This record gives sequence, C-alpha cells and structure tokens, in this order.
Amino acid sequence: MTKLAANDPWLKPYEERIRRRMEFTHARERSITQGGDIPLEQFADGYLHYGLHHDKEKGCWILREFLPGAQSVHLIGSFNNWQTMSVWKLKRVDDYGNWEICISDKAMRHGDFYRLFVHWGYGSGERIPAWATRVVQDPSTGIFSAQVWAPEDSYTFRHARPARTEEPLMIYECHIGMSSEEGKVSSYREFQEKVLPRIIDLGYNAIQIMAIQEHPYYGSFGYHVSSFFAPSSRFGTPDELKALIDAAHAAGLKVIMDLVHSHAVRNEVEGLACYDGSRTLFFHEGPRGDHPAWDSLCFDYGRNNVIHFLLSNCKYWLEVFQFDGFRFDGVSSMLYYNHGLGECFTSYSDYFNGHQDADAMAYLTLANKLIHSVYPDAITIAEEVSGMPGLAAPIEDGGFGFDYRLSMNIPDFWTKLITDHPDEEWSPGAIWYELTNRREDEKTISYAESHDQALVGDKTLIFRLADADMYWHMSRSSRTLSTDRAIALDKLIRLATATTMNGGYLNFMGNEFGHPEWIDFPREGNGWSYHYARRQWSLADNADLLYHDLQEFDRAMVRFIDSVKTFPSLHIEQYHIHEEDKTLAFGRGDYLFVFNFHPTRSHVDYPINVPEGAYTVVIDTDSKAFGGYGLIDDSLIYATQPAEKAGTAACPALAPLRLYLPARTALVLKRTTNN
Repeated sequence: MTKLAANDPWLKPYEERIRRRMEFTHARERSITQGGDIPLEQFADGYLHYGLHHDKEKGCWILREFLPGAQSVHLIGSFNNWQTMSVWKLKRVDDYGNWEICISDKAMRHGDFYRLFVHWGYGSGERIPAWATRVVQDPSTGIFSAQVWAPEDSYTFRHARPARTEEPLMIYECHIGMSSEEGKVSSYREFQEKVLPRIIDLGYNAIQIMAIQEHPYYGSFGYHVSSFFAPSSRFGTPDELKALIDAAHAAGLKVIMDLVHSHAVRNEVEGLACYDGSRTLFFHEGPRGDHPAWDSLCFDYGRNNVIHFLLSNCKYWLEVFQFDGFRFDGVSSMLYYNHGLGECFTSYSDYFNGHQDADAMAYLTLANKLIHSVYPDAITIAEEVSGMPGLAAPIEDGGFGFDYRLSMNIPDFWTKLITDHPDEEWSPGAIWYELTNRREDEKTISYAESHDQALVGDKTLIFRLADADMYWHMSRSSRTLSTDRAIALDKLIRLATATTMNGGYLNFMGNEFGHPEWIDFPREGNGWSYHYARRQWSLADNADLLYHDLQEFDRAMVRFIDSVKTFPSLHIEQYHIHEEDKTLAFGRGDYLFVFNFHPTRSHVDYPINVPEGAYTVVIDTDSKAFGGYGLIDDSLIYATQPAEKAGTAACPALAPLRLYLPARTALVLKRTTNN
C-alpha cells in the first residue's frame, strides 16, 4: 500500500487508482527519456539547444526552433529591414520539424530585434520564437519583438542561494510593476533599491514575484503569458532581474517565481497559438483547448514536445536566474478536464471519478521531480483549490511532490465571515476549524489574503471592515469606532492565521499596513490610469497614521515567528474555546496564543487551563505601538495557579492562568519557568 493511502484510511478505496496514476507517470517518464537512457535533467536542457545562441568559436549566431507544420521559415529583423530574404532562410534539419540558421555575428548584434516569418500549407504569419529569452515592446507601435541579448558585461551572480531549513517560510508576495508609489510601471532596479529593504526590515525570509514571464497585456497581472522564457522587459533587463535576485540572496531571502504553466495567451504573433500554423503543436484542439473562465488556451500535456518545453522552462529559470523555486499557478485547472469549474469537491470520490487529466498529473509530478533534482533545496508550492489529496506529499509515497500547497480555504473563510456574519456571530470554534483543517502529511502556506483579494471586484480584509472610513479616519487624531474595529480585527485575523500555520505564511505587498485601495491596472475602463496600480508606502511611513501602526504589528508578528526556527513543526494544542465569550487559546511549544474576538465584552481575570508555569507577554495586539489603546500591562509576569494534577516532562500539568483580555485583542505569551 502507498504511504499516502496508509496515512489516510479514506484513501484506501482508491489505492488502485493512486497506483495507476504513479504507473502512468513512470510510463510517461520512460517515454520522454527513451526508457531511461536520457536523464530527466538532460531531457530538460531544451533551452540550451533551442532559441538564439552565440557560438564564439564559429563566430556566429545559431537560431533553432521546432515548427513541424511549417513549409518555410525566414528570420526577419532590424538587421534586414524586416524582409524575407533567401540568405535569412532557416533550414529544416530533420523530419521531426527542427529548423535552424547560422548567422555571422557581424550581421546580427546585441540589441537587434527579430521575429520569424513562417509559411504553412494554407497561410503565413510573423511569430516571436517560442524559445526567445528577451522580448520587448516598441513604445510607439505597441508591437512586440524578440531582441538579441548578449551584453559584454552580463551580470554574474555573487551570492549563493540560501540553504533550505526547517524555519517557517514567511513569504512576501509582490509585483514589480506596481511596487512604486508613483503612477507608473516600476522596475527591477527600483524594487531592489526601495522595496527589498522594506521586506528585509519586516522580517520576511522569502519573496514571491508575480508577472515575471513576458505577457502582452499588463492588466492580466502576468497570467496570460506569451513568451515563457523571457523575463518581462517592462520592468528592465534580464541582468537587472538577476541583480535583484542576487541582492535578495545576499540578505538571506529566498526568491520564488510565480510560474504559469496552466494556460497561455491566445495571441498568435506574440504567443504560441498557431505557432506553426496549427493549434495542436502546444494546445488541445476544440473546446478542451479553451479555458472558458480565463479566455486562454490550455496545454496538451500528452504531447512530448509540450512536456519538453515546460520542463525545460522550469530548469531554465532555476539555472539561469537562480530562482529558489516556484509557485505553480492554476493547478486545479490543470488537474481536471472541466478545470474544477462548478465542482464542489465534497467527497473523496470527486478526486477519482475519471474527470482528472492523467497527462497533467504526470507533468506536475515530473516537474517536481526535475526541480528537486536540479536544485534539491528548491521550493515548490501548488495553488490548488479542490483539495486534491497527495498534492504536497512525496512522489515515492504516492503524491505529486510539491513541498507546500496554498491554504486557499482560509481567505475565503475570512471574507465570508466578515461579509455574511456580524461580529456577535463570529464562532471561535469555526475559526479554529478552518485554520487547522488540513491534511497532516502535507505542508501548507496559510494566508488571510493574497493579490486575489486585493483586485477590483473584491476587497482587502481591512477595506471590508472599515470601508470608506479608511479614506478619512486612519489618523490617530480622527479615528472612529469603525476604524478601531477594522484595525483590531485585522490584527487578530492575521495573527490567528499566521500562528496556526503548519508550513508557512504569505502576505501580499502593502496588505501588511492595510493598503487603502484595490488594484486596478491601466485599462480602457479607467482611462488607462496607473492610479490604482501602485503602492502608497508613504502611508505606512507616516507615524501619525494607523497604517504605520499596522505595519509595526506585522513586523513584530513576522519577526517573532521567524525567530522560532522550528515554529511550523511545533505541535499545536487547543487549550480553550468558549463560544459565548468568543475566546480561543492554543499553544505551540512554550508559546501560548490567546484571542478574544468579542466585540464589546472584556474579560477580567479570565481563567484558561494551560501548561503550568510563568508567562511573559511577547505580542499584545492592543499595544499603542500597534494602533491599540495599551489597556494591558505588558511588563507583568503571569503565573499559573497550582495544578490539580501533577504533570510530566512530556505532558506538563494544566493549570489555570488568569488574564485580562480586552475586547478584540490577542496575546502571545511565552512560558519561561515552571512555578
């Protein structure tokens, strides 16, 4: 029996299907590696062969592309006035569809622009090479082209990637373009100089960067990818991206890339659609190849050339740009023929009902195997909403091999709680259940909100809590009951979410200080304005504003968790839940976490049975430094009363600890000594 099924008795009826999935994946690997003659790592070296490469010994450029449906292919560009000439015609080198051309390095230079002109049986068209590593947009015409990128002083990495440890993964999710306070597209360099120091100061130990792969439409948030091997030129050069990653590594931060392999943009010239005149080179034909919710195209993971392309893409970003891992976007969409749309996933049978795409499951498993083979300390995170069992379990145990999965139920829960239930109806038991409802054998990334909750059409948590008062009453001198409520609950939500983690925690850029406005990229509907596609850092830096206090709380919370290196592995023990009092208490190691969610009732000398000992305050959400009122004396040492039963070293005695818990506050306490 697989370990996956052995750990979960509910999976035992599906053991045979789990094994069939594993066998199918092994068969796919044998197929693409010619029975194992070619190592998987070598199979993923496509980026070293395809695309444009400079051969110093021969003094020429070599361009190779895979276009099996093409009848002729020409290289056009700024060097030949964009004309199709016989001297710039690619040669078909085999029967499989490989084309190549050798060009003198005197004829084509660094900075030149180029595209392909492809003829197929029933037409022709310009294409940007699929393996292009630099793609830029002409600011005057809006046309995208590949660009020769081979600077003499190309960036050399100076710092090693941080080694993987058991410490909590504290992720700061960010978008380079909207990271400036100015209404513009920011750059890799500006982010490195102005935003990275802020992240380091807050205490996060990883950044997760969105929208790296080139995409024609800025407003897609980077999810409609066109050029999979090209870092977005909107934000600067490939060397500037490398410098940013290197600077993060120098500070001990891991850099995770938001990787989009779940779908691709429909564009033909800029993207992969009809690349050689046929849609089926990369994508499914017909309805299966169309994503109904995303207006994009779906990869055919059953094609060896697609697996080759995507696996090579994983290795390329790891090797060339030294990323520390990936957050795989849209995994649910990949796993199911219907992309998980309209499914409730209320039963285990929903994961084994024949609606799953075996090719996609094999690809995801092979991608994880490759990534951890290329870089053993790599981090992979699955953005997956259905709850597919085994996603973050080891491959040899019957899983897919991801290191973490996103706890996507948690932000949905908080949003629904705030929207549908008045404060008086908040249930500490329901909160505890949602925050800890996960598979014991799979690590998760907990988060209260990500970029999804900050977009137009949704609201951040604090915006839901305070609404319009955020515009007028976030100064200490003009605070209202509404902003007081919002500030207090926002801190409780984040603290409860972060401290119940079993792997890591994620925050989206700016949410740590309660950014007051949603994200809306320039588009026709807003007059192509950048007003909402930016971050107002000055609000967090103004010590007279409550935004500043929220940021101070986030810094204290993140630094505390990061200081406890084994935090995710500490056993979590529930000590107290009282529905009427709206109180919750749980412990991890020597730390105690106590919450009072009640909107009006403060509790004096409130008894909670906890491990016997003396406790000191580590974090008090009502501290004046965090926008509270300082109602608790944080200098006190709280000692338990005598326990009724004697304890042991392995199981300390539980004894009453009496605390003052003002309404809508939480305490983090550390057990320092026994009584």
